Amino acid sequence: MSATTDHPPLRTVPFRAPTARLSLKPVSPSPGRVELHGAWWPRSRDLTHELSALADVLDPLWGRITRIAVNPRHWPIIPRRIFVNGHVVKVDWFTSEQDPYKILLLSYTAGRWDLLVVPPEASAPSAARLMAAASASTGPPLTATALMAAVLDRVAGSRKPEA
Repeated sequence: MSATTDHPPLRTVPFRAPTARLSLKPVSPSPGRVELHGAWWPRSRDLTHELSALADVLDPLWGRITRIAVNPRHWPIIPRRIFVNGHVVKVDWFTSEQDPYKILLLSYTAGRWDLLVVPPEASAPSAARLMAAASASTGPPLTATALMAAVLDRVAGSRKPEA
């Protein structure tokens, strides 16, 4: 009697980048415009790589992302399009119309979504505070820049020595 020790052939498994660091507001039926729907903390300023990871996570949640808009102030290179889950996502940029700390995502099924962009160089505690504030369902709606200033001012104020 002989034993067969055939091993299945090795297969190549594509490298999977870490998923996007994301914090979203709970979906609520409340009427009115929401300034921010949550926050995104990219790992780098490589927008091509970072947008692909973000859209890859959001596609199943919000439906196919079709267009993304950013302000170029903090992004050295802006791709015209990225490929996500077998489809093309167009990337646009606006200077005066778009808050530099916000990213706009459009989906045919879910509509418009606005996310605070936490700078990649932010410390983990600062990023956590910003992400929690952007995804909180309480408080007045703030623009991305106003939220960044408010949270960072609170952090700086808490570090000041008492007189």
